[in-house]
This record gives sequence, structure tokens and C-alpha cells, in this order.
Amino acid sequence: MALRQAFVLSVLLLAGCDNPLTLKQVCDETPGFCNDLNTDSHCREERADLIIARYVEYKQPTDENKYQLLKLFESYDKCVARAAKIEHIKLKEKTTSRVEGHLTSLKEINRIFNETLSTSHPGLLYYHWSRNNNKLAMNKLLNMQEQEGVRDDPEIQLFLATFYAKIDDNKTVDLLYRVLELNKAGQQPAPEVYETLTSIFYKQEKYKHAYTFAKIAKLSGYKNVDILPIEHHLTSLGKSLDSYDELALQTYTQIQEGKFVSPREF
Repeated sequence: MALRQAFVLSVLLLAGCDNPLTLKQVCDETPGFCNDLNTDSHCREERADLIIARYVEYKQPTDENKYQLLKLFESYDKCVARAAKIEHIKLKEKTTSRVEGHLTSLKEINRIFNETLSTSHPGLLYYHWSRNNNKLAMNKLLNMQEQEGVRDDPEIQLFLATFYAKIDDNKTVDLLYRVLELNKAGQQPAPEVYETLTSIFYKQEKYKHAYTFAKIAKLSGYKNVDILPIEHHLTSLGKSLDSYDELALQTYTQIQEGKFVSPREF
């Protein structure tokens, strides 16, 4: 993802290639980025990533860096909000620091939203719509659909598919196929790709298609796709599942190897 690479490049430029940016370095130079988060061992990875991203955004306040920071604040907040519900009998201050981390997240998320109201960053535009129901932001993103940076970004393609899922099944399928085309070798697409494809094809009574992607979901280790109703429907029609299993395995392999090509006449 080109936008994500821009964030990584920012980290490398700030740190210097031979001197990786460390948590201690950031906390020593800018202790405020560390002191207003939780101080115990909960959410350790999320907290560390967040602190580095806060420093990067502070040094280079680009929309891409704000976007990466926004996502990390949301991830951290989900973790620390769960942890804050754990009541310590003897160590109340630990619960308090988690609450403080949660409040910091809310404050910073709100700051980023306010600072990016006029953004043209695809990810931020989607967040403005999905979190704040900003229709102008979504219209702006829709007008950018054919731009190379949007077409070649699997995350943004999935965002667009989420938007179209309620209004245009065929457009949603095209976008999800694009997500699979952009999947790189060794990566796993988001589980909702397979779930949505299975659901749409089942609703459209394209049971071969539905079975194939439900089977791919199973091969990928996803457990939320219910393949049994599709199996029962196909077998009740006297269909053998062997050829469908072979197609699913072939398609799964293509996705895993980063070689999937959208089957327009599938």
C-alpha cells in the first residue's frame, strides 16, 4: 500500500537508517506522548506503536501520518477501554491510567478529525464518513474512485466495497475482486471479503460462486462463513462438490500467491 509506505518512510527519515527510532528516545524527547497513556503492561504493543506514530505525526504532520495515527489511536482505544473495565482491588491507579489512556484517545481522535475536515486523503475521507456520517467526505472519495492511488490501494477498495454493499451488489463484487487482485503473496485478505462475496452470491442464487468463496474462507481459517446451507442446496440439486472444491483450492492458491485475476465471467 503506497500510503502506508509513505508512513514507514517518515519513520525511517526521522530515525536515520542506522539508528531506528526507539520508544525510549521518543519518551525522553517528548514525555507527553507517553505520560498520558496507560502505565501498566496492558496493550503494550498498541501503546508502543502509538507513541512512535505520535512522534512521527508531531514531526511531520502530513495527512498520511495523521491517518496512520488515527487508526492506531482507534486500535489502542479498543484495547485500553476493555482493560479499563478490569477493576484492581489493590492497585486502583492502574485502572485510572487506563481511563486516562482512553480519554487521551478520544481527545486525539477528535483533534485529528477537526484538523482534516478539508482533507483529500482517501482513508481520512472514509473515516469522516463512517465515523461522523460526513456525506461530503464520502462524495469526495467517490469522485476519486478512478484515481490510481485509490484503485491500487486494497484498503480503500475495501472501504468503497463497504459503502456500496448496501446499494449495489455488482459494484461491491467488482471492488472485492479488486481487493483480491491487489493481495500480495503471503498476505491474507480481510475476512469480510469472503463473507461478503459469499453472502451476495447466495442472495443472487449463484450457489457455485457462493460455495467457492465460502470454501476459500474455510481454507483461510475463517470460521464465520456458514458453508452448510450452500452445500445442502447444491447436493439437493444433485451437484457434485468435487469440482467446486477443486476450483476453490485453485482460487485460494492464486490469492495466496498474489496471482488472483478477477473472473469477470465467473
